[in-house]
Amino acid sequence: MAHGGFLRQHSDDPELASHIMHDYTQAGLDEQTRGMLDFAVNLTKNPSGNKKADVERLRGLGLNDQQILSTVLITCCFNFMTRLADGLGVELQENRVEAAKRWMSPEVQAMSWLMDQKEK
Repeated sequence: MAHGGFLRQHSDDPELASHIMHDYTQAGLDEQTRGMLDFAVNLTKNPSGNKKADVERLRGLGLNDQQILSTVLITCCFNFMTRLADGLGVELQENRVEAAKRWMSPEVQAMSWLMDQKEK
């Protein structure tokens, strides 16, 4: 929620920020950005499922080896930090949840998969 809020505050396109936070596949992204996000989601959800063909797809979208490595490292870092916080039972302060709700649409606030986990 923090990163989505930051993007929304510092973006000239709050609709894009909302799509990125909740369902990037609905955002009007260029093919390269969409490919990187698809790769990151696949690496997150099915790490052993990534194959050489997935890396080659990124190359086919114009990413060089350094950009691909950066995509992998950023994905790993975010996954690590999330697992670390979850493993230690880190919870958002109530005022942070309330602050985030100010920029969320009612539809987003109704998403139990997002809100229930953060308010426990």
